[in-house]
Amino acid sequence: MAPERHHVRTTQPPLPTEVEQALARVQAHLLGRQHPDGYWVYPLESGPSITAEYLLLLRQLDQVEPDKEQRAVRYLLRSQLPDGGWPIFYDGGGDLSTTAKVYFALKLAGLSPLSQPLRRAREFIQVHGGLERVSVFTKITLAQFGQYPWSGIPSMPAELILLPRDAFFRSVSYWSRTVIIPLLVIFACRPVWKVPAGLGLEELAPERFWQEGPRPEAASLLGWKRFFLGLDRVIKWLERVALDREGNPLRPLALRRAERWIVARLGRGGLGGIYPAMANAVVALRCLGYPADHPLVREALRELSLLEVSDGDELWVQPCLSPVWDTSLAMNALIETGLPPDNPALLRAAEWLLGKQTRQAGDWMARSRVREPGGWYFQFFNEWYPDTDDTAVVLMALRKLRPPTGFRERLEPAMERGLAWLLGMQSRDGGWGAYDVDNNRAFLNQIPFADHGALLDPSTEDLAGRALEAMGEFGYDLNFPPARRALAFLRRTQQPSGAWYGRWGGNYIYGTWSVLRGLAAIGLPTCGRAFACAPPNGCGPARTRTAAGGSAATPTWTPRWPGPGRVAHPRPPGRCWG
Repeated sequence: MAPERHHVRTTQPPLPTEVEQALARVQAHLLGRQHPDGYWVYPLESGPSITAEYLLLLRQLDQVEPDKEQRAVRYLLRSQLPDGGWPIFYDGGGDLSTTAKVYFALKLAGLSPLSQPLRRAREFIQVHGGLERVSVFTKITLAQFGQYPWSGIPSMPAELILLPRDAFFRSVSYWSRTVIIPLLVIFACRPVWKVPAGLGLEELAPERFWQEGPRPEAASLLGWKRFFLGLDRVIKWLERVALDREGNPLRPLALRRAERWIVARLGRGGLGGIYPAMANAVVALRCLGYPADHPLVREALRELSLLEVSDGDELWVQPCLSPVWDTSLAMNALIETGLPPDNPALLRAAEWLLGKQTRQAGDWMARSRVREPGGWYFQFFNEWYPDTDDTAVVLMALRKLRPPTGFRERLEPAMERGLAWLLGMQSRDGGWGAYDVDNNRAFLNQIPFADHGALLDPSTEDLAGRALEAMGEFGYDLNFPPARRALAFLRRTQQPSGAWYGRWGGNYIYGTWSVLRGLAAIGLPTCGRAFACAPPNGCGPARTRTAAGGSAATPTWTPRWPGPGRVAHPRPPGRCWG
């Protein structure tokens, strides 16, 4: 039997007049910001690191536009912290790697090393360990300007791409894959842009560093870290005696395979739709011999330019664009605050979202049980890489609509495909990663190249909460097998404090509210610190709906639509609803 639609006309008391007026103003603001095509998109803020990287990239490619560069310089100077550094996240303290990149970008842009901002930044860098202590990705950036020796960077030989796919590239996250494969080309080429005299970073490291190179990382550690450090030394030896030598038959084969992989995933939106991959793709193409005026290079640079945000006399760069996310959040917010679910603005947004549902197989297919595409991505274009977070929020928005009959006939199969895809992306541990299934080989985070600790896309609590909320929106309850597996995952991952971690937002607050919304949506009363208490003495599964049939890959649900008025989750029975 298909689950019943659980949204009902609210019976809660009316809101205070001031709240209703505030909601009306916010709704009017949102509706006024909707694009004529139906979507919403807002600037996606990031720290200064990407803006600095962009300035360095344009200089490396000889694409500097002086006016843009100076506006970006103003943004970077304004965002310097009192300690002399620049942060890697909002409201954070100074970060060594970010500060080193910003320092170099400002110096190349013409700022004197004797200026107060660069003096303060230099002191920060030296106090925190200098260039030897910056991250691997920062070292790679500096190496392309001759400001860090390639020999001091963990090796990534191009021949890695010839390994069986399951050996490495299917075991790392989508963002790692799209960043690393172009880097394999860059490592093989090792380009160096000649820095004008006096504009290098000699003042940021001791003379020994420039004469002898960085000290190798100590291998006196245990476990996987020690193993991978030893393996890196073996690879460096192989590079010296064979891999980097003229006549290595594997190198051309590896570069051709990397080129095919990159070119297949280029196009509208850029490689992976995220700045680091898009930037690396441009450099990789140039390393492969594509001229600056080649259509692929020009288009890749154009996509990068779309990430620029002009803010008065300043300019900064987004990590990516977010229209699908912004549109689905706006739709959910408008409906949940009382906008009629058949409002034309909502129907225009839904029409736009239907055009962003993926129709081709992507990298996700390697380990997913579902074989038919159906997810949504974050950006305007990123067909290869839909994600579970966007898919869940889009499905919730579409499900809350009251569409006319003709539109409904197109909406229902799209939602069915999307829900099947979302449920098919559940990992064996009961949770969801963002882009891949079972992407959780934690030992890979110990390779020297992965010092950022974000090589993987494991299940996280915020995504499990979002998936539960989507299931609840479609009428499923705690007896639905994917929901039960998700609950088991959340029981295992709840912190002693009662919180849940959230990877894709402000950590524990974000993770906790995401989970609580999901638990409420599938009928579990929320109970303060712990939710895993059993009836009859505590709280437990709400018995408000009949158990549903269906499987993870082929969900069944009744396409019923809300009536007029504000929609809201009913409160299921239970003694400890917070």
